[in-house]
Amino acid sequence: MRRLLVSHRELVRFALVGGVCFVLTMAVNYALKFTVLTAHPVTAQGIAVLVATIVSYVLSSEWSFRTRGGRRRHHEAALFFLISGISLGLNALPLAISRYVFDLRVPSVTLVTQEAADFLSGMIIGTLLGTVFRWWALKKWVFPEADARPRTRRRTRPDPGIPQDRAA
Repeated sequence: MRRLLVSHRELVRFALVGGVCFVLTMAVNYALKFTVLTAHPVTAQGIAVLVATIVSYVLSSEWSFRTRGGRRRHHEAALFFLISGISLGLNALPLAISRYVFDLRVPSVTLVTQEAADFLSGMIIGTLLGTVFRWWALKKWVFPEADARPRTRRRTRPDPGIPQDRAA
């Protein structure tokens, strides 16, 4: 199992960043949706995804894809946010279809049905669509070259019992 995880290290890290950002998206989305943006669920989700995207860029460039690169940072960031914008659209599309095409909103349906449809279409289906697209596009365009950045090794702490002049 360990060998499998190590061989797919990038994917595992991408998934962990995605999990953190998913929780962040849900927290921001529901905080906005149930307070200041009650009449605008798609806007609330868009803002939540934008906040999570900023966090995702930092975590992706510094941890998930830290050894990949091939582009200058400003070019990398611009492409990351362009791809994330497309991903945001893919993420919001199922929720917009659920709400405005299928009319799964109050008063046409109950509040419980509306919220279940919002969660399924926006948080599950939308997130899956956006994540698959983002994984593919980030590896293809934003971080195209494997091992473009040097790997950083963990520093080992010197043994406190050995004087520093003798440790070398």
